[in-house]
Amino acid sequence: MTTQQDPTTHPPRPRTGDGDARASAGETELHPALDVPVEEAGHTRAGLDKVVFGVSAVIAVAFLVWGFVSTSSLAKVSGDSLSWTMANTGWLFVLTSSGFVVFVLWLALSRYGNITLGRDDEEPEFKTVSWVAMMFSAGMGIGLMFYGVSEPITHFATPPPGTGAAGNPEATQNAMATTLFHWTLHPWAIYAVVGLAIAYGVYRKGRLQLISAAFEPLLGKHANGPAGKVIDMLAIFATLFGSAASLGLGALQIRSGLHIVSGWSATGNSILVIIIAVLTVAFVLSAVSGVAKGIQWLSNINMVLAIALALFVFLVGPTVFILNLVPTSLGSYIQDLAMMSARTGAEGGSTNEWLQSWTIFYWAWWLSWTPFVGMFIARISRGRTIRQFVSGVLLVPSLVSLVWFCIFGGAAIKLQQTGTDIAGAGGVETQLFSTLEAYPWATVTSIVVMALVAIFFVSGADAASIVMGTLSERGTIEPSKPTVIFWGVATGAVAAVMLLVGGSDALTGLQTITIVAALPFVVVMIGLSVALVKDLRNDPLMVRQKYAAEAVEAAVVAGVTEHGDDFVLSVERDPAVD
Repeated sequence: MTTQQDPTTHPPRPRTGDGDARASAGETELHPALDVPVEEAGHTRAGLDKVVFGVSAVIAVAFLVWGFVSTSSLAKVSGDSLSWTMANTGWLFVLTSSGFVVFVLWLALSRYGNITLGRDDEEPEFKTVSWVAMMFSAGMGIGLMFYGVSEPITHFATPPPGTGAAGNPEATQNAMATTLFHWTLHPWAIYAVVGLAIAYGVYRKGRLQLISAAFEPLLGKHANGPAGKVIDMLAIFATLFGSAASLGLGALQIRSGLHIVSGWSATGNSILVIIIAVLTVAFVLSAVSGVAKGIQWLSNINMVLAIALALFVFLVGPTVFILNLVPTSLGSYIQDLAMMSARTGAEGGSTNEWLQSWTIFYWAWWLSWTPFVGMFIARISRGRTIRQFVSGVLLVPSLVSLVWFCIFGGAAIKLQQTGTDIAGAGGVETQLFSTLEAYPWATVTSIVVMALVAIFFVSGADAASIVMGTLSERGTIEPSKPTVIFWGVATGAVAAVMLLVGGSDALTGLQTITIVAALPFVVVMIGLSVALVKDLRNDPLMVRQKYAAEAVEAAVVAGVTEHGDDFVLSVERDPAVD
């Protein structure tokens, strides 16, 4: 059965998500149960938001001046801030990160899981295979290159608090379970919250591609006012410092690779600053020349190289041990998930220090990456249901991480067990190269690693800068080159400052400032979750289900009252409207 509407009396109009604006314009408000086309937003250049960009840029520049002019005072302030953050809000990072996992799983399994990120009848924009492939590429990055060996081998040699002494029989399982805890469900659930909020707002409501736009259910018109601008500025700062942390890790690893491959003995943070400067120039040149396709081509090559490197280590390394490690790691992760999720500073000073270096640093890092990754996965997920979205976003990258860490972490752990001291081979940034040295073609594979990290640096800075440009220019998907270049240069400079703040232990500087900078965005994420639920409750599909349940219940009561069991339900035109 089909119904038709007279276009002369009831013209279909796009839903923009701003009912007040339509009412003030004299338009008739559409019934909330109707699914109608949305008006695409953000596809034309909206212009620079002088408040958002101006305030954010001034604060970023002030931070850079402070960092370069008085590194010691910035280091002291950031250290004190970290101590306060860990003492008073460490629990907040722990609770919210696990809360987001429960939240997105609840959305997928609830009645909201059937809601489409687009029109009700809209097909997915990308085929499932392509969608999965792009999700796979999102799961790769500098972080996996840096921590692929170092995290499993560190937890193996120095077990996390409460998991036994070094060398205990369960050290391997605990090391892999802890690594997977940091890299699978939790980070991608955090990303999924932002991705869902953006995709739902843009494709279902026709809103701008801004974090603040997702707050319309809570803030109303204020989402476009000062409160919304503050939210977008917090998103910019989160992206800036989170991306800078990744770039800093990349610089650390490239410095180690140069030392191993070329024998170049120069060390110190000045070399790190030079590496960051060179790669930042490479990014700026790519942005100015407009070689977006070239960067995309390099990124695709990067993914192929990463897969080739993993296959190489899998084949020449302890293949059977790695295969055995996959189910063992997965089982240990599932078994210990509750315990790892509940670990806080209440367990003592050593646990609090460990959390600062690992779990809370990771949660802060993932939180700061949410605007960047969230916008990416939202962009490729149009036409997917919420259930499909959550399933793909949680499972695909988690499986990639499982395989990646079992290959590289498994190879390093096996070498450690057989007498090669990977854990004690210099800093954490050298441990991947130390592992590769145990296998054939060490120089070639080390060069491949440096190339991978360098391309991840350039393409990552490109993508993150576009996101900050989008937030600075009222949600446009094509921000101007000057804005993108400014944020790209700022990201490289912030990475250099963060490394300098750490002094001789540059990694500490990255971790300290990332945790402190991400704290305000925790509050934004909580608000985003509340706004998303409020949006979903008023979704046309939910409203129709409510009307349908009430109508059917009333009809059944009337039918039983008048005819007993002998009645049927039918649909007829209401004569009152003729």
